[in-house]
Amino acid sequence: MKGVLTLGDGRRLAWREAGSGPPLVLIHGWSLSSSVFTEALEAFSGSRRVLAVDLRGHGASDPGPGYALGDFAADLTAWFSALGLRDAAVLGWSLGGQVLLELYPILAARIERLILQSSTPRFAGGNDWGHGLPAVQVRAMARDLGRDYRRTMGDFFALQFSGEEISRERYLAVVDFAVRKGNLPEPDVALAALETLRLADQRPDLSAVSAPALVIHGEIDRIVPVAAGAALAAALPRGEFAVVPGAGHAPFLSRPEETFALWRDFLS
Repeated sequence: MKGVLTLGDGRRLAWREAGSGPPLVLIHGWSLSSSVFTEALEAFSGSRRVLAVDLRGHGASDPGPGYALGDFAADLTAWFSALGLRDAAVLGWSLGGQVLLELYPILAARIERLILQSSTPRFAGGNDWGHGLPAVQVRAMARDLGRDYRRTMGDFFALQFSGEEISRERYLAVVDFAVRKGNLPEPDVALAALETLRLADQRPDLSAVSAPALVIHGEIDRIVPVAAGAALAAALPRGEFAVVPGAGHAPFLSRPEETFALWRDFLS
């Protein structure tokens, strides 16, 4: 089932939904959409109401005037309220994890637990943070997006599986349901969200996350280093940390059985 909510300013926020039971909300990463969770919707719909939302400007959701973490969180706050979601488990992948960390203080009474998949409190590296992409590399990516948008997007998606043992057949299947059946954001949306990733630093906020939180990382993630996940889990008061051996930035796509087993154990 697909749903659409008209927000207060007239923009539409879209999501995909399956199953019934306690809510499990899934938030996708940069430049992709709820399509990445196609298999997760099927895998968890037998025991939960699974809702995979499209962030503003992504998938089937309308663009908005801003793409800061607070902008994404404001949309999801209105969506949670409109759907009456409570006692929710919420999973955020990559950028989606940072959106979840922004959302949690606002909706702590509605969020029962968090799963932070391949995420980080700070995407870009710095003098006091050695677990991020160098800022110069993030700026180079923005430059490349301006020069050849589709090629750069394709290269970025391939990087998520760099170094992994994944069959060509499986990779092409993932590209088909996760990318081709979703809508790439407009270049200005992708660039604005990338700038949000470059600037955001959520480390000061982590001690206030009081709910149980599971941080899952691929062992050979080339986008968000596994050390970032370890540091994130250590900074969360009730954080747990799990590593998927041999996996990159999207273990739920390259190693779905192992990754979904981690989700299930934590959700139960």
